[in-house]
Amino acid sequence: MDLAFIPSPSTGVVHLGPIPLRGYAFCIIIGVFVGVWLGNKRWVRRGGRSGTVADIAVWAVPFGLVGGRLYHVITTYEPYFGKNGHPLDALKVWQGGLGIWGAVALGAVGAWIGCRRRGIPMPAYADALAPGLALGQAIGRWGNWFNQELYGKPTDVPWALKISSDPAIGRVGGTYHPTFLYESLWCIGVAALVIWADRRFRLGHGRAFALYVAAYCVGRAWIEYMRVDEAHHILGLRLNDWTSGIVFLLAVAYLVISAKRAPGREAVVEPGAQLAAGEESEGSAEAAAGVGAAKTAPAERGEDAKGTGGDAGDGRAGNAAAQGGGEPAEDSGRRAESGGGTKKS
Repeated sequence: MDLAFIPSPSTGVVHLGPIPLRGYAFCIIIGVFVGVWLGNKRWVRRGGRSGTVADIAVWAVPFGLVGGRLYHVITTYEPYFGKNGHPLDALKVWQGGLGIWGAVALGAVGAWIGCRRRGIPMPAYADALAPGLALGQAIGRWGNWFNQELYGKPTDVPWALKISSDPAIGRVGGTYHPTFLYESLWCIGVAALVIWADRRFRLGHGRAFALYVAAYCVGRAWIEYMRVDEAHHILGLRLNDWTSGIVFLLAVAYLVISAKRAPGREAVVEPGAQLAAGEESEGSAEAAAGVGAAKTAPAERGEDAKGTGGDAGDGRAGNAAAQGGGEPAEDSGRRAESGGGTKKS
């Protein structure tokens, strides 16, 4: 008897009238938004404009979705183009089946197009987006939980995943390793690793992205080994294990070669961004100076008025002295003599 386990949702879709709301799609969408949000923050800190990451994501995300689906359909073609297959099911993305390798590969093509249109170096953009991609994957993996798919071997550990039986698709009920959860947690760790390494070593020229790829491949290899869903095998290993190994080696090679050829980090990641920021700062300084001048002007006008009043007073005193003739002078002399006697005493 299983005393503890992770329950699976009874359904992966909720109908809002005629509109189906699918948990798998929601996880993918939320993952995209989180990835773009974090990527934008990192891009701005690197000296780019806010909003550039989202503008390029308009190209990268659709390409990534198509690439992810193509990879899944090509590597798992039997349900679609094999015997008794249903080709139209290849279009049903909401039922699950997005290969991360195809998503990153074709998504990179879309990002390259967006970067080229904006005159932005592709490696710098990839570095800014790398931790966001890992977090997006961590969130997106929960879509497999809603669909009750991609679980591991049977187990009775307290965190086992409860899977319900479904004879229509050959799913056997029981408790299994929650490989979706393992990968989600691993991706969070990858995101933290890339952020730490980027701050510690100031990674540039695509090396933060390469670190993300290499670290993800390590986790994907052992998680893939635990899965029990059908997959093609080569020399006893699942196809995705081979893909993980090859991509890992390519990522490490890029890290080493890039560090030798282009050490350090890009000084400018988005042409014109620093100039625009400088113009905004100059405009703010001018506005502040204008406010200060406006505050100073009334005080100056007050001093002028005070000075004018003083001059007018002096004029009135002079006029009075002129009209009084010599009498004021004599009175002054007598007062001076009187004052002098007083001082001596």
